[in-house]
Amino acid sequence: MIRRTLRLGSAIVIAVITAATAYAQSEHYAPGSYNIRDFALPDPGFYAGVYNYGYSTDTLKDASGNQITSVTVTGPGGRLSTTINVKVNVDLYALAPVFIWVPKKKVLGAKYGVLLAPSFANASLGGLLSRGEGAGLDVSTGQFNVGDTYVVPFWLDWAGKHYEMGINYGFYAPTGKYNISTVNVPVVGPVRVASPNNIGLGFWENQSQGISYLYPWADRRMAIQNALTWEFNQPKRGFDLTQGHYITWNWGISQYLPLKKDKSILAEVGPAGYGNFQISSDTGADSSNPSAHEKVYAAGIQAGVTIPKRMIVLNFHWFQEFSAVNRFQGRVLGLSLVMRL
Repeated sequence: MIRRTLRLGSAIVIAVITAATAYAQSEHYAPGSYNIRDFALPDPGFYAGVYNYGYSTDTLKDASGNQITSVTVTGPGGRLSTTINVKVNVDLYALAPVFIWVPKKKVLGAKYGVLLAPSFANASLGGLLSRGEGAGLDVSTGQFNVGDTYVVPFWLDWAGKHYEMGINYGFYAPTGKYNISTVNVPVVGPVRVASPNNIGLGFWENQSQGISYLYPWADRRMAIQNALTWEFNQPKRGFDLTQGHYITWNWGISQYLPLKKDKSILAEVGPAGYGNFQISSDTGADSSNPSAHEKVYAAGIQAGVTIPKRMIVLNFHWFQEFSAVNRFQGRVLGLSLVMRL
Protein backbone atom coordinates (compact mmCIF):
# COMPACT_ATOMS: atom_id res chain seq x y z
CA MET A 1 0.00 0.00 0.00
CA ILE A 2 2.84 2.39 0.81
CA ARG A 3 4.52 1.60 -2.52
CA ARG A 4 1.34 2.55 -4.35
CA THR A 5 1.12 5.78 -2.38
CA LEU A 6 4.64 6.78 -3.22
CA ARG A 7 3.66 6.75 -6.86
CA LEU A 8 0.73 9.02 -6.15
CA GLY A 9 2.84 11.64 -4.45
CA SER A 10 4.31 12.53 -7.81
CA ALA A 11 0.88 13.47 -9.12
CA ILE A 12 1.27 16.76 -7.31
CA VAL A 13 3.68 17.52 -10.09
CA ILE A 14 5.42 20.25 -11.89
CA ALA A 15 2.22 22.18 -12.03
CA VAL A 16 2.87 25.32 -10.20
CA ILE A 17 6.00 26.01 -12.13
CA THR A 18 4.27 28.78 -14.00
CA ALA A 19 4.85 32.43 -14.52
CA ALA A 20 2.23 33.16 -11.92
CA THR A 21 4.29 31.53 -9.24
CA ALA A 22 7.65 32.69 -10.50
CA TYR A 23 9.28 34.90 -7.95
CA ALA A 24 12.55 35.61 -9.72
CA GLN A 25 12.90 38.56 -12.06
CA SER A 26 13.25 36.69 -15.29
CA GLU A 27 12.27 33.03 -15.05
CA HIS A 28 9.07 31.02 -14.97
CA TYR A 29 10.14 28.07 -12.85
CA ALA A 30 9.41 28.41 -9.15
CA PRO A 31 11.29 25.66 -7.27
CA GLY A 32 9.45 26.41 -4.02
CA SER A 33 6.20 25.15 -5.50
CA TYR A 34 7.29 21.49 -5.58
CA ASN A 35 6.61 18.77 -3.04
CA ILE A 36 9.37 16.23 -2.50
CA ARG A 37 7.81 13.37 -4.49
CA ASP A 38 6.40 15.55 -7.27
CA PHE A 39 9.18 14.95 -9.76
CA ALA A 40 8.28 11.28 -10.47
CA LEU A 41 5.36 10.11 -12.59
CA PRO A 42 2.42 8.49 -10.78
CA ASP A 43 0.86 5.15 -11.73
CA PRO A 44 -1.22 5.08 -14.95
CA GLY A 45 -4.43 7.09 -14.80
CA PHE A 46 -5.81 10.61 -15.00
CA TYR A 47 -5.04 12.98 -12.14
CA ALA A 48 -6.35 16.40 -11.22
CA GLY A 49 -5.28 18.71 -8.46
CA VAL A 50 -4.83 22.26 -7.32
CA TYR A 51 -1.90 24.15 -5.90
CA ASN A 52 -2.06 27.20 -3.67
CA TYR A 53 1.20 29.11 -3.61
CA GLY A 54 2.19 32.09 -1.50
CA TYR A 55 5.36 34.18 -1.63
CA SER A 56 6.07 37.10 0.70
CA THR A 57 9.10 39.35 1.01
CA ASP A 58 10.26 42.76 2.12
CA THR A 59 13.81 42.25 0.86
CA LEU A 60 15.36 42.95 -2.53
CA LYS A 61 19.07 42.16 -3.00
CA ASP A 62 21.56 43.76 -5.40
CA ALA A 63 24.34 42.14 -7.43
CA SER A 64 26.58 42.03 -4.34
CA GLY A 65 23.94 40.43 -2.13
CA ASN A 66 23.20 43.66 -0.22
CA GLN A 67 19.66 44.82 0.46
CA ILE A 68 18.38 47.53 -1.88
CA THR A 69 16.73 50.46 -0.12
CA SER A 70 17.10 53.07 -2.88
CA VAL A 71 17.99 53.46 -6.55
CA THR A 72 19.82 56.26 -8.35
CA VAL A 73 18.30 57.20 -11.70
CA THR A 74 20.48 59.10 -14.21
CA GLY A 75 19.14 61.49 -16.83
CA PRO A 76 20.13 61.87 -20.50
CA GLY A 77 23.87 62.28 -21.00
CA GLY A 78 24.53 61.31 -17.40
CA ARG A 79 24.44 64.97 -16.26
CA LEU A 80 21.45 64.75 -13.94
CA SER A 81 20.56 62.10 -11.41
CA THR A 82 18.21 61.52 -8.51
CA THR A 83 18.00 58.96 -5.72
CA ILE A 84 14.62 57.44 -4.94
CA ASN A 85 13.71 55.17 -2.04
CA VAL A 86 12.52 51.67 -2.93
CA LYS A 87 10.14 50.00 -0.49
CA VAL A 88 9.48 46.30 -1.06
CA ASN A 89 6.28 44.81 0.27
CA VAL A 90 5.20 41.77 -1.73
CA ASP A 91 2.51 39.24 -0.84
CA LEU A 92 1.93 37.09 -3.89
CA TYR A 93 -0.75 34.43 -4.15
CA ALA A 94 -1.10 32.01 -7.06
CA LEU A 95 -3.62 29.29 -7.87
CA ALA A 96 -2.71 26.56 -10.36
CA PRO A 97 -4.94 23.67 -11.39
CA VAL A 98 -3.03 20.58 -12.58
CA PHE A 99 -4.01 17.88 -15.06
CA ILE A 100 -1.83 14.79 -15.64
CA TRP A 101 -2.41 11.79 -17.87
CA VAL A 102 -0.29 8.63 -17.65
CA PRO A 103 -1.32 5.91 -20.14
CA LYS A 104 -0.73 2.23 -19.45
CA LYS A 105 1.52 1.73 -22.47
CA LYS A 106 5.24 2.24 -21.82
CA VAL A 107 7.73 4.05 -24.04
CA LEU A 108 11.35 2.79 -24.15
CA GLY A 109 10.58 0.73 -21.07
CA ALA A 110 9.46 3.80 -19.13
CA LYS A 111 6.16 5.23 -18.01
CA TYR A 112 5.06 8.11 -20.24
CA GLY A 113 3.05 11.12 -19.12
CA VAL A 114 1.79 14.55 -20.15
CA LEU A 115 0.89 17.57 -18.02
CA LEU A 116 -1.10 20.78 -18.39
CA ALA A 117 -0.99 23.57 -15.80
CA PRO A 118 -2.70 26.93 -16.38
CA SER A 119 -2.22 29.54 -13.66
CA PHE A 120 -3.85 32.51 -11.96
CA ALA A 121 -2.20 35.02 -9.62
CA ASN A 122 -2.45 38.46 -8.06
CA ALA A 123 0.92 39.62 -9.43
CA SER A 124 4.05 38.70 -11.33
CA LEU A 125 7.11 39.32 -9.23
CA GLY A 126 9.07 39.71 -12.42
CA GLY A 127 6.90 42.69 -13.34
CA LEU A 128 7.13 44.13 -9.84
CA LEU A 129 10.91 43.89 -9.79
CA SER A 130 11.16 45.50 -13.22
CA ARG A 131 9.15 48.42 -11.92
CA GLY A 132 11.08 48.73 -8.67
CA GLU A 133 14.54 48.65 -10.19
CA GLY A 134 13.84 50.40 -13.46
CA ALA A 135 11.66 53.24 -12.27
CA GLY A 136 12.40 53.54 -8.56
CA LEU A 137 8.80 53.02 -7.52
CA ASP A 138 7.27 51.10 -4.62
CA VAL A 139 7.00 47.38 -5.26
CA SER A 140 3.57 46.05 -4.35
CA THR A 141 1.07 43.46 -5.56
CA GLY A 142 -2.03 44.17 -7.62
CA GLN A 143 -4.93 42.34 -9.20
CA PHE A 144 -5.82 38.66 -9.67
CA ASN A 145 -5.64 37.53 -13.30
CA VAL A 146 -4.52 34.86 -15.78
CA GLY A 147 -0.88 33.80 -15.79
CA ASP A 148 1.30 31.90 -18.25
CA THR A 149 0.60 28.22 -19.00
CA TYR A 150 2.97 25.30 -18.46
CA VAL A 151 2.77 22.26 -20.78
CA VAL A 152 4.78 19.02 -20.58
CA PRO A 153 4.24 16.94 -23.76
CA PHE A 154 7.11 14.54 -23.06
CA TRP A 155 7.82 12.89 -19.69
CA LEU A 156 9.55 9.52 -19.15
CA ASP A 157 10.09 7.69 -15.86
CA TRP A 158 12.13 4.52 -15.30
CA ALA A 159 11.75 2.74 -11.95
CA GLY A 160 13.41 -0.14 -10.12
CA LYS A 161 13.07 -1.65 -6.67
CA HIS A 162 15.25 0.95 -4.97
CA TYR A 163 15.49 3.77 -7.50
CA GLU A 164 13.63 5.96 -9.95
CA MET A 165 14.98 8.13 -12.76
CA GLY A 166 13.18 10.47 -15.12
CA ILE A 167 13.50 13.11 -17.81
CA ASN A 168 10.97 15.55 -19.20
CA TYR A 169 10.61 18.47 -21.56
CA GLY A 170 8.12 21.28 -21.13
CA PHE A 171 7.45 24.84 -22.21
CA TYR A 172 5.75 27.96 -20.90
CA ALA A 173 3.33 29.71 -23.24
CA PRO A 174 2.88 33.49 -22.66
CA THR A 175 -0.87 33.31 -22.11
CA GLY A 176 -0.85 35.60 -19.08
CA LYS A 177 -1.86 39.24 -18.89
CA TYR A 178 1.07 41.28 -20.21
CA ASN A 179 1.30 44.97 -21.11
CA ILE A 180 4.01 47.61 -21.41
CA SER A 181 3.56 50.95 -19.67
CA THR A 182 5.38 54.26 -19.35
CA VAL A 183 6.07 55.88 -15.99
CA ASN A 184 7.45 59.33 -15.28
CA VAL A 185 10.62 59.35 -13.21
CA PRO A 186 11.94 62.61 -11.70
CA VAL A 187 14.86 64.10 -13.68
CA VAL A 188 14.85 61.33 -16.27
CA GLY A 189 11.26 61.65 -17.51
CA PRO A 190 9.28 58.85 -19.20
CA VAL A 191 10.61 55.33 -18.66
CA ARG A 192 9.21 52.33 -20.57
CA VAL A 193 8.73 49.24 -18.35
CA ALA A 194 6.71 46.06 -18.16
CA SER A 195 3.44 46.98 -16.46
CA PRO A 196 3.41 46.29 -12.69
CA ASN A 197 -0.05 44.76 -13.19
CA ASN A 198 1.33 42.03 -15.45
CA ILE A 199 0.75 38.43 -14.45
CA GLY A 200 2.55 36.81 -17.39
CA LEU A 201 6.23 37.38 -18.17
CA GLY A 202 5.79 38.09 -21.86
CA PHE A 203 8.04 35.41 -23.37
CA TRP A 204 8.20 31.72 -24.27
CA GLU A 205 10.47 29.46 -22.27
CA ASN A 206 11.75 25.91 -22.80
CA GLN A 207 12.46 23.73 -19.78
CA SER A 208 13.96 20.28 -19.24
CA GLN A 209 14.51 18.23 -16.10
CA GLY A 210 16.66 15.33 -14.94
CA ILE A 211 15.31 13.50 -11.88
CA SER A 212 16.51 10.79 -9.50
CA TYR A 213 15.10 9.07 -6.42
CA LEU A 214 16.76 6.62 -4.04
CA TYR A 215 14.50 4.32 -2.00
CA PRO A 216 16.39 2.64 0.89
CA TRP A 217 13.44 0.28 1.52
CA ALA A 218 11.62 -1.71 -1.14
CA ASP A 219 8.22 -0.41 -0.02
CA ARG A 220 9.50 3.14 -0.63
CA ARG A 221 8.50 4.47 2.76
CA MET A 222 11.50 6.82 2.41
CA ALA A 223 12.49 8.75 -0.71
CA ILE A 224 15.72 10.71 -1.22
CA GLN A 225 15.14 13.11 -4.10
CA ASN A 226 17.42 15.15 -6.35
CA ALA A 227 16.36 17.03 -9.48
CA LEU A 228 18.01 19.47 -11.88
CA THR A 229 15.95 21.89 -13.96
CA TRP A 230 17.28 23.83 -16.96
CA GLU A 231 15.48 26.91 -18.30
CA PHE A 232 16.10 28.42 -21.75
CA ASN A 233 14.39 31.76 -22.26
CA GLN A 234 13.19 33.36 -25.49
CA PRO A 235 13.09 37.13 -26.31
CA LYS A 236 10.78 39.26 -24.16
CA ARG A 237 7.89 40.83 -26.04
CA GLY A 238 8.18 44.58 -26.51
CA PHE A 239 11.87 44.78 -25.47
CA ASP A 240 15.25 44.00 -26.98
CA LEU A 241 15.95 41.59 -24.14
CA THR A 242 16.51 37.86 -23.73
CA GLN A 243 16.96 36.72 -20.15
CA GLY A 244 19.86 34.43 -19.30
CA HIS A 245 19.49 30.70 -18.75
CA TYR A 246 18.87 29.19 -15.31
CA ILE A 247 19.56 25.95 -13.50
CA THR A 248 17.88 24.83 -10.27
CA TRP A 249 18.74 22.00 -7.91
CA ASN A 250 15.85 20.65 -5.83
CA TRP A 251 16.52 18.21 -2.99
CA GLY A 252 14.42 16.51 -0.32
CA ILE A 253 13.98 13.52 1.99
CA SER A 254 10.41 12.24 2.40
CA GLN A 255 9.31 9.76 5.06
CA TYR A 256 5.89 8.08 5.29
CA LEU A 257 4.53 7.30 8.77
CA PRO A 258 1.31 5.24 9.24
CA LEU A 259 -1.39 7.07 11.17
CA LYS A 260 -3.45 3.88 11.37
CA LYS A 261 -2.28 0.30 11.85
CA ASP A 262 -3.75 -0.81 8.53
CA LYS A 263 -1.83 2.01 6.80
CA SER A 264 -5.03 3.40 5.29
CA ILE A 265 -3.91 6.90 6.28
CA LEU A 266 -0.28 7.96 6.06
CA ALA A 267 1.53 11.05 7.26
CA GLU A 268 4.41 12.40 5.19
CA VAL A 269 7.17 14.61 6.59
CA GLY A 270 10.68 15.63 5.63
CA PRO A 271 13.17 18.44 4.93
CA ALA A 272 13.58 19.96 1.47
CA GLY A 273 15.25 22.86 -0.27
CA TYR A 274 16.68 24.28 -3.46
CA GLY A 275 19.40 26.34 -5.06
CA ASN A 276 18.49 28.54 -8.03
CA PHE A 277 21.21 30.02 -10.27
CA GLN A 278 21.40 32.15 -13.40
CA ILE A 279 24.16 30.60 -15.52
CA SER A 280 24.33 32.94 -18.53
CA SER A 281 24.06 36.69 -19.02
CA ASP A 282 21.05 38.61 -20.30
CA THR A 283 21.40 39.82 -23.88
CA GLY A 284 19.95 42.71 -25.88
CA ALA A 285 20.03 46.50 -25.82
CA ASP A 286 17.48 46.65 -22.99
CA SER A 287 19.60 44.52 -20.66
CA SER A 288 20.45 46.87 -17.79
CA ASN A 289 23.17 44.85 -16.05
CA PRO A 290 23.89 41.65 -18.01
CA SER A 291 26.89 40.57 -15.93
CA ALA A 292 24.85 40.52 -12.69
CA HIS A 293 23.50 36.98 -12.34
CA GLU A 294 20.72 35.94 -9.96
CA LYS A 295 21.19 33.37 -7.20
CA VAL A 296 19.28 32.15 -4.15
CA TYR A 297 19.16 29.21 -1.75
CA ALA A 298 16.27 27.94 0.38
CA ALA A 299 15.56 25.29 3.00
CA GLY A 300 12.39 24.21 4.75
CA ILE A 301 10.03 21.39 5.63
CA GLN A 302 7.09 19.53 4.16
CA ALA A 303 4.21 17.77 5.92
CA GLY A 304 1.15 16.05 4.53
CA VAL A 305 -1.49 13.33 4.69
CA THR A 306 -2.16 10.59 2.13
CA ILE A 307 -5.14 8.25 1.75
CA PRO A 308 -3.72 5.44 -0.42
CA LYS A 309 -6.94 3.58 -1.22
CA ARG A 310 -8.59 6.69 -2.67
CA MET A 311 -5.31 8.07 -4.04
CA ILE A 312 -5.74 11.44 -2.34
CA VAL A 313 -2.75 13.52 -1.21
CA LEU A 314 -2.76 16.75 0.80
CA ASN A 315 0.56 18.50 1.36
CA PHE A 316 1.86 21.67 3.00
CA HIS A 317 5.38 23.05 2.73
CA TRP A 318 7.38 26.07 3.88
CA PHE A 319 10.71 27.41 2.60
CA GLN A 320 12.92 30.25 3.82
CA GLU A 321 15.25 31.76 1.24
CA PHE A 322 18.77 33.00 2.05
CA SER A 323 21.98 34.24 0.38
CA ALA A 324 20.04 35.89 -2.46
CA VAL A 325 21.88 37.90 -5.11
CA ASN A 326 20.28 40.30 -7.63
CA ARG A 327 16.69 39.26 -6.80
CA PHE A 328 14.03 38.96 -4.10
CA GLN A 329 14.67 37.01 -0.90
CA GLY A 330 11.54 35.80 0.86
CA ARG A 331 9.41 32.98 2.20
CA VAL A 332 7.31 30.38 0.39
CA LEU A 333 4.13 28.70 1.63
CA GLY A 334 2.43 25.99 -0.40
CA LEU A 335 -0.74 23.94 0.02
CA SER A 336 -1.74 21.31 -2.55
CA LEU A 337 -4.45 18.71 -3.03
CA VAL A 338 -4.43 16.06 -5.77
CA MET A 339 -6.40 12.89 -6.53
CA ARG A 340 -6.83 10.27 -9.22
CA LEU A 341 -10.14 10.52 -11.04
